[in-house]
Amino acid sequence: MSATLAYVAAAVIALWGIAHAIPTRQVVAGFGAISTDNRRIITQEWIAEALTMWFLAALIVLVTAFGDTGTIAPWIYRSVAIMLVAVGALTAATGGRTPVIWFKICPVLLTSTAILLIIASVV
Repeated sequence: MSATLAYVAAAVIALWGIAHAIPTRQVVAGFGAISTDNRRIITQEWIAEALTMWFLAALIVLVTAFGDTGTIAPWIYRSVAIMLVAVGALTAATGGRTPVIWFKICPVLLTSTAILLIIASVV
């Protein structure tokens, strides 16, 4: 049961990373006429969040598949859950205050995934 919850959480996180990577060009274009430096910074931040999501998903998969699920995996699951809640809180305080629906979905999705991982860490 624990492994299944962890794999589901990893899949959701990985897909959310894809959801950040694919529209990066359109997101940057949506800012209109901004400096090249600002365009680069926005691109960097969108790609950095995608990479973070992919890393967290890969970490969950690796520890679930190869780790000692009795000792290491629960702590990794909890650590990733804390990171997801932190990113969700950041999004809620920043982008979540805009009318963009994806920024409103993000904290809910990340918190829900964190809950899956917390449950996986105790079952």
